[in-house]
Amino acid sequence: MTTRPHQVHTQLGRAAVQIFAANDRMNQILIEHLDPAAWRAKPPGHVRTIAAIFTHMHNVRTKWIRLTAPHLKVPPQLNRARCTPQQARAGLAKSAARCTELLAEALGGGGRVQEFHRDGWARPWPVGLEMLCYMLAHEAHHRGQVLMLVHQLGFPLPNKVSSGIWNWEKLWKECGSPGGPGIVS
Repeated sequence: MTTRPHQVHTQLGRAAVQIFAANDRMNQILIEHLDPAAWRAKPPGHVRTIAAIFTHMHNVRTKWIRLTAPHLKVPPQLNRARCTPQQARAGLAKSAARCTELLAEALGGGGRVQEFHRDGWARPWPVGLEMLCYMLAHEAHHRGQVLMLVHQLGFPLPNKVSSGIWNWEKLWKECGSPGGPGIVS
């Protein structure tokens, strides 16, 4: 019976890696198909630009890595005032790779990651599904902001793109998981 919890933990770690990779693929798809004029377009009111939202997402990931898994190489932060879409895509790819390493160590068992530090002011959490859910919720929130802003600013994405981020089977295949959701490869 002692192998069962380890097997479950290992499966959870692999699934978390695949889920976060699909999550990052959604971000990449949005930036790939974004009208370049929308990147720095100023929304009405005191709202972040799309460039600032994506740099924020990357910079928060670097904070999670730095605080939770300081032994991993932390990608450099991005400057929201100067960051290009290409720099954001590259930065997000690097921070996603480190976040998947963090998740694999935390949820795959036997790793050096024992607690999730979401911020310096917040009490750390023991590693578990809660950390993955928190990370995904943060990014989904900001993707929703981006989708709303492109529409409000007059740069709507084609339906193929905005609905494509919901095609998990295709996203998982693009991320190297041919089995799709529910099938840990």
